[in-house]
Amino acid sequence: MDRFHSPSAYVFYGLFAFLILATLVAQFLIRSGRVTEPTAGNLTQRIRAWWVMIGVLALIFTLGAGAITLFFALCSMAALREFATITHTRRDDHDGLAIAFYLILPLQYLLVYFEVPVFAALLIPVYSFLLLPVVTVFKGEVQGFLTRVSETQWGLMVCVYCVSHIPAILTLDIPFYRYSAFTLVAWLILVVQASDVLQYIWGKSIGRHLLAPRVSPSKTVEGLVGGMLSATVLGMALTPITPFRWWEAGLIALTVTGFGTLGGLIMSAIKRDRGVKDWGTLVQGHGGILDRLDSLVFSAPVFLHILAWGWM
Repeated sequence: MDRFHSPSAYVFYGLFAFLILATLVAQFLIRSGRVTEPTAGNLTQRIRAWWVMIGVLALIFTLGAGAITLFFALCSMAALREFATITHTRRDDHDGLAIAFYLILPLQYLLVYFEVPVFAALLIPVYSFLLLPVVTVFKGEVQGFLTRVSETQWGLMVCVYCVSHIPAILTLDIPFYRYSAFTLVAWLILVVQASDVLQYIWGKSIGRHLLAPRVSPSKTVEGLVGGMLSATVLGMALTPITPFRWWEAGLIALTVTGFGTLGGLIMSAIKRDRGVKDWGTLVQGHGGILDRLDSLVFSAPVFLHILAWGWM
């Protein structure tokens, strides 16, 4: 099927239409004075950032599996760099970090691209977990050894291993599914990211009870429930482009948005522990790369496993 007339392409057409509408509404609210100046600036930045991010995603989806794999490999590298900047690394940890960046990360994505699932599944949680402390211990610095090694291992798990499950979805062969796995990647990203946006909107509209004030001061129970349910309805509405029945699409959407919320909370807890608001400043209005990936790091592996075990 022509990628420009595929279900995933129509998903992006819908997103661009929504962004046009959001831009017009935002301009109306700003010019009519219905939003304050700080809110107007934040709103404009967020919409502009979404234009860039969706435009980039639309481009790489037209270029194929290789481009998608490379794109997320670069995202992993940027995310791992953001993660490493707030950890307790020392000069003696540089060899371990170099191995993580220049050996383990590219090897993980090569294993995904060339469809070597066994080694892709074991490289980071087994072999890198054994290799990194060995490299570090020969440096002779024992102070904070467990913390330093664990932080690098955790960074690899979150920023590389979990994120690599997104392009790994493209390697699945789902029986009786008439569309390509590109569509399922688009479905996952759309539903999970929509949940984030809708939780923010519901929280600002009717939020009263804070969900975890010490971890994420802006998240509310009402925002969580409203956002997850709205994203679930969206996932069900997109049932025709999935291999699921409508109720399965709803359950899976609810599951991945739930894990996405948990991932976001955990990454927020790490930021609070280190005393930073955002992971970085690369995406204007949205923080760093890891701020955009935090809800996908937990949901992507779960979604892939549901597809592999439930529809293979």
